[in-house]
Amino acid sequence: MTVHFIGAGPGAPDLLTLRGRDLIAACPVCLYAGSLVPEAVLAHCPQGARIVNTAPLSLDQIVAEIEAAHARGLDVARLHSGDLSVWSAMGEQLRRLRGLGIPVSVTPGVPSFAAAAAALGAELTLPGLAQSVVLTRTPGRASSMPEGETLANFAATGATLALHLSIQNLAAVVAELTPFYGAGCPVAVVWRASWPDERILRGTLADIEARMDAGISRTALILVGPALAGEGFDESCLYAPGYDRRYRPQDATSPWAGWSED
Repeated sequence: MTVHFIGAGPGAPDLLTLRGRDLIAACPVCLYAGSLVPEAVLAHCPQGARIVNTAPLSLDQIVAEIEAAHARGLDVARLHSGDLSVWSAMGEQLRRLRGLGIPVSVTPGVPSFAAAAAALGAELTLPGLAQSVVLTRTPGRASSMPEGETLANFAATGATLALHLSIQNLAAVVAELTPFYGAGCPVAVVWRASWPDERILRGTLADIEARMDAGISRTALILVGPALAGEGFDESCLYAPGYDRRYRPQDATSPWAGWSED
């Protein structure tokens, strides 16, 4: 028996990985975060599977469901939205299950920031503008922020910021980032990325608050940084004619000359 933690992706059912789909289809028990995982993903569950929405359950109740499946030798598909590596609450479940000696596996999913960037048609790491993406959030009821993990510290690097779970703090985000990026810095708010009712709001740090409306709520992602403009960046050396690389050595003195995978 194994508990398979599966990243169910940002929302669109067809952004589920093939491995995730096959694991769901093979598990007679499925626990899913119903507040964020679309029900269409559950269509992959086998007929007669026990399907449990964990949104109203406590951690103890979730673990009890898994223990009951373990006692019967039944594999469990544990679905979380996006990718499991960030803000999934998987860690506390893994700690409990490992303490109980229950085997686990982890299957990654498409993260929400990647779905948001795709919706924008944007590359977040453009040469000369930004070569790092910082995934972060502002403090909330569920989690505080460790000392040092401040927006100011991250903004000082000039990286592209992807702020999760922070739309309710948009005014504070704008106030803290403007001194570093400038009022004209591009901002995008992507709500329910990849869902049928996805919405995108574009603006700058100067006007993004005025562009917001009450329909944009907790599932929105805030992206900030010069790379969002898609202008004024350098071309990558990767495809430059004179760039020496193993697949395209420039002359006989190149360390890649005569290189072969054989």
